[in-house]
Amino acid sequence: MGGDAGRRCRLATEAANGSPRLGAGMVTSASPADARGFVELREDLSHSALWNPDLAPTTLAQRSWSVYNIAALWIGMSVVISTYLLAAGFIEQGMSWWQALLTILLGNLIVLVPMVLNAHPGTKYGVSFPVLCRASFGTRGAHIPGLLRAVVACGWFGIQTWIGGGALDALLHAVWPAWDSLAGHIWISFFVFWGMQVAILWRGMQGIKLLEAWGAPLLLAGGALLLVWAFRVVGGWSGVVSGAGRLAGGDTRHVSFWTVFWPGLTANVGYWATLSLNIPDFTRFARSQREQMLGQALGLPTTMFAFSAIGALVTSATVVVYGKAVWNPVDLVGRFGSPLVIVFSALVMAPATGISNLSPKRISFFAGSLVTALLGIVMMPWKVLESAGSYIFTWLIGYSSLMGALAGILICDYWVLRRRRLSLRELFEPDGRYSYGGAGVNWRAVAALVVAVLPVVPGFLRAATTPGGMVAERGFFDVLYTYAWFVTFATSFVLYGLLMRGRVDEA
Repeated sequence: MGGDAGRRCRLATEAANGSPRLGAGMVTSASPADARGFVELREDLSHSALWNPDLAPTTLAQRSWSVYNIAALWIGMSVVISTYLLAAGFIEQGMSWWQALLTILLGNLIVLVPMVLNAHPGTKYGVSFPVLCRASFGTRGAHIPGLLRAVVACGWFGIQTWIGGGALDALLHAVWPAWDSLAGHIWISFFVFWGMQVAILWRGMQGIKLLEAWGAPLLLAGGALLLVWAFRVVGGWSGVVSGAGRLAGGDTRHVSFWTVFWPGLTANVGYWATLSLNIPDFTRFARSQREQMLGQALGLPTTMFAFSAIGALVTSATVVVYGKAVWNPVDLVGRFGSPLVIVFSALVMAPATGISNLSPKRISFFAGSLVTALLGIVMMPWKVLESAGSYIFTWLIGYSSLMGALAGILICDYWVLRRRRLSLRELFEPDGRYSYGGAGVNWRAVAALVVAVLPVVPGFLRAATTPGGMVAERGFFDVLYTYAWFVTFATSFVLYGLLMRGRVDEA
């Protein structure tokens, strides 16, 4: 989600399971329950088909997360290999180090806006993303955004597993040089790493908590070592900053900054587009609106900027050392001559990149995780990571179009049409106001979603079928696609507002 969506959904579930059990259908009236404007549900709705312990709203007592808790959560989610790849990919596409970091900082400041707006109902009503979607899409129609988010989560699981498999492959080669002569060694590494993740998921949350406790610190240490290496091999700061934009032979790469900037900005917004939707999964535990906003503002842009800086500067140095940008850190450590360095780097990367991306919609913890793991293979992550262009222009921008359309609908529904007022009890009633006449699906939300996405589909298809993801001679739809998240967000926001005008019953 920044960067993978499945990992973010898992953290939300962990937060719920690590807290006191959510109230057994404890519900309230629509009136604020305390001076903070929070609403707590008190009547028993456990009999409802729309209720289960994981979806039940948090009680006032459970809303205890401070600024520190929320900021720390963002630090853990931002320090991942996919964050490094985002900045490194911009360098590989021709940006300088400072252009890459400026793009990333601006993108994170932009995505912070829908993040905070969608976080508000989670904090006020204690509801999670699937429950919030019932207000706009209907009690049954809410499965549509849930399914779309789940598909993206599966893709992130596959991407992280491919990176982890590559790290394992580099480790095996370092300790056993003959490993590379084995047919299909990279695939063996991939499926072994995949199996390791499934085994850990089978153990449940305790296995994941142990890895999360030391995964991010180790990745920070590994990133710091790569940065030290970069400064040493190119002779300090001047050598690092001169690397970006250079090709083998010392020629300057003639790439227009604006050609990369706009799709890069969209891709950066897309990096966190999934989490900008399911952020209520986290903020329903916040103890005030101020603290959830401040925690996000302190944790998201700063951590993304800091860890991205490592990716941008190290990749700039590789241009000087190898004559080309080596954007994937797994490929980079594989070039090191010292087996000790390779083994350490691989051990650092593997647990931090793919050990715990879970399905956001699950029948059981392990069953849902296994479905996610299987679909992660089907989505062919090796194609996504084939090049920096495929990762940025096809994957990140592509799914951002879906997430932008959903964000536009949710924000318009809650902030403009309902004016921050929901009937918490009826979100759990199959025949209540959010059943939209009993069908359970609000066709206006579905129509706004489809119409908003259609204009960017031609550009996505062209990018997906172009090697490297970046179309050389871009037509109108190709240009439109580079702004995918912004286009779909604005379109769905306006269209949904028009279709629903005068049809919303405020709670």
